[in-house]
Amino acid sequence: MSGPPPASGSTGESKPARPPAPGAVFALVVLTLMNMLNYVDRWVPSAVKDLFKHDLHLTDAQTSWPLSAFIIVYMLASPVFGALAETRSRRVLIAFGVAAWSLATAAAAFAQGFGSLLLARAAVGIGEAAYATLAPAVLADFFPPERRNRIFTYFYVATPVGSAIGFVLGGFLGEHFGWRTAFLAVGLPGLLVAALALLMKEPARGGFDEAPPRSVSWGQAILTLARNPVYVTTVLGYTAVTFATGGIADWFPTFLSRVRGMPLSQADLAIGVSAVVGGLLGTALGGAAADRLGKVTRQPYLAISGLAMIPATLLTVVALFFLRAPLAIVAAVLTAQIFLWAYNAPVNALLVNSVDPGLRARAFGLSILCIHLLGDVLSPPLIGLVSDRTGNLELALVMVPVAVLLGGLVWLVGWRRLPEVKA
Repeated sequence: MSGPPPASGSTGESKPARPPAPGAVFALVVLTLMNMLNYVDRWVPSAVKDLFKHDLHLTDAQTSWPLSAFIIVYMLASPVFGALAETRSRRVLIAFGVAAWSLATAAAAFAQGFGSLLLARAAVGIGEAAYATLAPAVLADFFPPERRNRIFTYFYVATPVGSAIGFVLGGFLGEHFGWRTAFLAVGLPGLLVAALALLMKEPARGGFDEAPPRSVSWGQAILTLARNPVYVTTVLGYTAVTFATGGIADWFPTFLSRVRGMPLSQADLAIGVSAVVGGLLGTALGGAAADRLGKVTRQPYLAISGLAMIPATLLTVVALFFLRAPLAIVAAVLTAQIFLWAYNAPVNALLVNSVDPGLRARAFGLSILCIHLLGDVLSPPLIGLVSDRTGNLELALVMVPVAVLLGGLVWLVGWRRLPEVKA
């Protein structure tokens, strides 16, 4: 197999920008809309956690297991869809995934206990695996490498927007109409968006890459990716940060409500606003900064991702353990989010650019498996377990800033030690 395309985002000498493939703009809009709904559906359970805990008579740990069940299925199904994408229509697989997760989200409204809620949320993972594994690879085939960081900046802006909508809309609907209404209201609209995927064009695989895509076995794929230091370093840091973001997203509204005394709807609104403002600014600024750093340093995508985690860690510590006034906490969290989201576009662009085009879908599938298996599958129930055992949710959340710092250090080591690769 030929070597991977340039990984660092460093351009060396400027090249004329190539036009995208036909249908690229429509595909970007549709896939970005799906990405937003992806995170709306993902975080609604966290917004109404204490509501269904009361109605279904659950413990703290049990309220987080549906999120972990979703992520377990999501991470296990992702490599499967990565392999299917090599021989099947990717737009059909994406349409199936969006429809499946939307129906499963709505089905949670009919849960009668822990088991049925767990089953419904686990089924969401099947649908999201089809979409999340394939969408970045499809976008990479629509746009040339020199445009991908900017395109992924647009695409991943939908992540904080969707997360914010999930918290704000979930909290509002849950408090005024019940948590069951919240699941129905965010689930069913996804069926309409799924139909839009069928209208997308199917781009040529690897059309913008020097190396043509080649089909390889799973064993060869894993061995090739394991020998790719840029890919491995990127995924290791991503795993630690995902551990942190999964835990804080699932538990921080409850922390504000239970520990700091904010009404649940206000806590969800505060987290939603901080996520969308901080996420939009962080994603946009991180993507722009990575492009600028490409002119002055090696591995600029790892550089900006790692450097941003240092203030993100400090601000998270301040918000969790040193502030008591709700407004001050929200301000610190918002600022922390700006730095925390700075990795979003650079890291995902790096995952695309660091591997052979024939491996992209499976590279994303395996990265999803790793970041969730060792990341946010573990953190929500671990925080809930420590909270149950100690009666101290504040103490349980200490693992969040530790994980953010660890992820940043991994990326910083990669920045300083991995060789520069010119595009």
